[in-house]
Amino acid sequence: MGAVRSHHCFGGNAQQWSQIESLVDVNSEEYKQNYSQMMGIVDDLRQKIAKIAEGGGEKARALHKSRGKMLARERINALIDPGTAFLELSQLAGFQLYGSEEVPAGGVITGLGTVSGRVCVISANDATVKGGTYYPITVKKHLRAQEIARENSLPCIYLVDSGGANLPRQADIFADRDHFGRIFYNQATLSSKGIPQLAVVMGSCTAGGAYVPAMADQAIIVKGTGTVFLGGPPLVKAATGED
Repeated sequence: MGAVRSHHCFGGNAQQWSQIESLVDVNSEEYKQNYSQMMGIVDDLRQKIAKIAEGGGEKARALHKSRGKMLARERINALIDPGTAFLELSQLAGFQLYGSEEVPAGGVITGLGTVSGRVCVISANDATVKGGTYYPITVKKHLRAQEIARENSLPCIYLVDSGGANLPRQADIFADRDHFGRIFYNQATLSSKGIPQLAVVMGSCTAGGAYVPAMADQAIIVKGTGTVFLGGPPLVKAATGED
């Protein structure tokens, strides 16, 4: 997949292209049948995307809101400049990938948004999806966003609310070159190239979730809700079953 060039998606300086006239007969029965079939597929896709955009289940969303926290997509909408669009990437990541275990959008929302007049790559953990923990597909999606940032020299903004690696699947998350640790390597190399790495800690960030703000050039912790720790009591209990 090639680089996503920001001027093709944002701003008014896009190149002007000559139009290609279509020779398709839009009044033919064959066209109408194909059009109807395609619209059915498009509608199905839109319904799936709308469902995915809800994030975790109703109970998880209610718990999240009860803690005085905004949902991940609300955070993105509040961050980007008013009246600008958010170009979301990899919306179907994780869709029906883990059987009955649903991971909407792979547990992290990524895309391009304009902040203070500058196009940025935004990654926002969705804590309503398994506590914002990283599945293998979450890692892959996060790395793809960083790749786009590298190819286009775009600042990275991380809205962090993550419990780190999903422990039952950690064997598929840590081991290889392009697994979880690559995220932090990328942060270091992107920063060394002068590509800003900015993080906002917006919830309980554990283990791998703590490394992202630690590796950022600048990090903000939301008072009252943001915490950073590598292996506190909740993680120890989750891993060992002991207090």
